[in-house]
Amino acid sequence: MDKYIWLIPILPLAGFVINGLGRNSLSKSVIGFIGSLLVLVSFGLSIAAFFQVKSTGVAINVNYFTWFAVGALKFPFAFLIDQLSSIMLLIITGVGFLIHLYSIGYMHDDEGFGKFFAYLNLFVFFMLLLVLGSNYLIMFIGWEGVGLCSYLLIGFWFTNPDYADAAKKAFVMNRIGDLGFLLGIFTIIYVFGSIQFAEIFPKAAVMKSGTTPLLFITILLFIGACGKSAQLPLFTWLPDAMAGPTPVSALIHAATMVTAGIYMIARSNIFYTLSPDTMEIIAYVGLATALIAALIALTQTDIKKVLAYSTVSQLGYMFLGLGVGAYTGAFFHVLTHAFFKALLFLGAGSVIHAMSGEQDMRKMGGLKGKIRTTFTTMMIGTVAIAGIPPFAGFFSKDEILAHAFAHSPIFWAVGVLTAMLTSFYMFRMMYLTFYGKFRGTHEQEHHLHESPPTMTIPLIVLAILSIVGGFIGVPEVLHGHHELAHFLEPVFHKSNEILGEHHLSESLEYALMGTSVVLALAAMAYAYVKYAKNGSVPVADTEERPALTSISYHKFYLDELYDLIVRKPLDWLSDFFYNIIERLGIDGLVNGIGRGTIETSKGLRLLQTGNVGFYIFIMVLGIIAVLLYSVFGLTKI
Repeated sequence: MDKYIWLIPILPLAGFVINGLGRNSLSKSVIGFIGSLLVLVSFGLSIAAFFQVKSTGVAINVNYFTWFAVGALKFPFAFLIDQLSSIMLLIITGVGFLIHLYSIGYMHDDEGFGKFFAYLNLFVFFMLLLVLGSNYLIMFIGWEGVGLCSYLLIGFWFTNPDYADAAKKAFVMNRIGDLGFLLGIFTIIYVFGSIQFAEIFPKAAVMKSGTTPLLFITILLFIGACGKSAQLPLFTWLPDAMAGPTPVSALIHAATMVTAGIYMIARSNIFYTLSPDTMEIIAYVGLATALIAALIALTQTDIKKVLAYSTVSQLGYMFLGLGVGAYTGAFFHVLTHAFFKALLFLGAGSVIHAMSGEQDMRKMGGLKGKIRTTFTTMMIGTVAIAGIPPFAGFFSKDEILAHAFAHSPIFWAVGVLTAMLTSFYMFRMMYLTFYGKFRGTHEQEHHLHESPPTMTIPLIVLAILSIVGGFIGVPEVLHGHHELAHFLEPVFHKSNEILGEHHLSESLEYALMGTSVVLALAAMAYAYVKYAKNGSVPVADTEERPALTSISYHKFYLDELYDLIVRKPLDWLSDFFYNIIERLGIDGLVNGIGRGTIETSKGLRLLQTGNVGFYIFIMVLGIIAVLLYSVFGLTKI
């Protein structure tokens, strides 16, 4: 298998080249077939690699060549497939293939069909590069590549200025985080003299906990993770990223790219385990992000914006897990979230497709009987994300909450509150969209129809995974063996050894699980009564809202706050440098010298009269001056 590893990322790259060059000459069916097939073959190779790692318990490490060397420092181009990266490969290629298949139907009438599939293939290539890299340099190349593809895909419909602005916003905010990541890599090179995982992690494992170098490294890497995985204060780009086509939201902003930060921290787990201060910061940031995003999602009316803030909130859960040392739980939630959130985004795309492009839930309603497959699959995804057993989200979410309780009951309480809010806003979305009377136009109602098989088959597959995906992590308290934890043990072994296991009594674990489930069910029931039974509909944008509702609807005015404290001061500073420093200072000096030269030349040219007698007179004056200079000894120093 080792000699075929290079094909896993190269096949999607080939799809990018073929579809990119043939976007205007190949038919849409051929483009869709090539783009999807190559990702499917990568998925097959990823399965083979996964089972090799699972059966042998040994990571696949392939060193292709030394990319470049600086003195004794070498930068190899090498791939690593271990327990952690093998699962990420399955997520990227498996879910990625389903989204490619879905895109064939969703983007069928778009003029940029070929370009879209080329961009999707390029994204998959860079994401695979990110997780396959055996060192931070290869990871960083993939990291930057997915950022580029995110920009291209968010701004895919760039003729709309708002969509183009959303793409630029995502690009700029990610660059802030990427600078932190890059500085972190430089610090790793300075401290350890290498960027190879196999060399630096054993060295770190013997370092004393809480050392300053590790603190700097972990903080800088975490800044990078905050940008890519949309955490406070760098999360506002992700909701705006919903400007891209819905398959983009499912692939990049739910299942893959936004989890890159979690993957990076999980890969670097020994650094964080030995830097408890950073872990505490991560836990607080994750918890705050999860709660604030959930509060914002409560009042949103755009179906994709609800899912966007839900994604930010769930990512906060994952960072909470990382911060309290639940590395397996956080990664478990990455896996289950990929299933149910990709399902929900694709389901939302199916709704939008049926509604002729409408995304406002206030103009939907009564779709349950019109698009039954979409409704059924989205309901499964909603139950899963709400954390109701035995669906996938229950197991991963409660593992994080159990570790949070062991770390701090306050963390658990805020986490459970967030879970209850999640249940409410997700079922609110379902009831507003599928229940009650249809609130759209007659033309939209006439157009209502279920999506084609290329769109519904991925929904069904993801719905099944959202049901059964959690069973790979059934905890011992529920008489399971947590297969995922055993599989990932080699990756987190040293960290788990240092942190130790959290010890909660069986009765307490049951009580914690029961509390979260009861609150989720209560929130679901309240949403049902308010939106399905009583038919409540959010007010129009022109109508006044209660103060708290308005704060939530306007996203805590975070964009306005950033505009006030970041953009406007920078604009003022730019104006100052341009008008004062540049125009009056630098330009004034340069132009002043030029004008002085011109004016001096104007005076001196008057001496050029063309009169020979005048020239002789000037020459005589010069001779007299030289003689006087000599006579009075002025030449002596």
